[in-house]
Amino acid sequence: MIAKLSFIPLLTMLTAATLAGNTAHAAMSDWANNEGGRMRLVALAPDAQGHIRAGLQIEPAPGWITYWREPGESGIPPQVSPAPDSGVTLEKTSYPTPKPITVGTIQEIGYDAPVTLPLDFRVGGNPPATLHLTAFIGLCKDICIPFQTEFSLPLAPAAQSTAHEQALLDAANASLPQAPSADFAIEDHRLLADAKTLSLRLTLPEAAGSAPSIYVTGPAGYVFFKQANGIRAGKTFSTDIAIGKLPKNYDIKGKSWGVLVIDGERAMETTLAFE
Repeated sequence: MIAKLSFIPLLTMLTAATLAGNTAHAAMSDWANNEGGRMRLVALAPDAQGHIRAGLQIEPAPGWITYWREPGESGIPPQVSPAPDSGVTLEKTSYPTPKPITVGTIQEIGYDAPVTLPLDFRVGGNPPATLHLTAFIGLCKDICIPFQTEFSLPLAPAAQSTAHEQALLDAANASLPQAPSADFAIEDHRLLADAKTLSLRLTLPEAAGSAPSIYVTGPAGYVFFKQANGIRAGKTFSTDIAIGKLPKNYDIKGKSWGVLVIDGERAMETTLAFE
């Protein structure tokens, strides 16, 4: 299934929700507010290797949702962009385990409760005194409101105590899906010749239960999650994932897709390499 980035362009609301120069005490910004919720930036000082550990806290208002990195059949994925020429690059955005959200007949993937997205930045050259970036998310209820704000966050000196910020970032990391393990892994994957079906065989943590939720992320903007022919035999689970229309002339050889598996209280995330 293809994840289409669709939303109602509410430029007036976007402008009103954009807070330029959002500053506060070192390591944590003020909240930027929007009709559908709020967000703020948390960051630690650069370490000796020029790594900045940070997080984007998002709190949807009651009844509102925000989105995973691939939002499903509609929605707006988060985007974080360091200021140009700042010498800072975003190396990775991580995503806590999301949940399936049904809006009418639309299947979406995201969060209906507060969530913190861990951010990994790298500094090229001298560490900056201030972290400048733009954050853009979608907050949706009956409509989707694009929510953008600019953060300008003074970074605390490395020697300054940041116990509260450290705890927030540690909690965010603890909510991330785990890496594959002996009791939770993809054992085999195969894209059929017609490129319309991805067959998977997994080892799951428990020997019984309903079918796990599986989200396969292909090319940017594409997510596939419709299952068929699922069979759970002990801790082995086999299923077929329907693959929607791929980009024109797309060649999967040499590519890697992502896969997230949620089984009960546990979640595992890894990649599928295609030779």
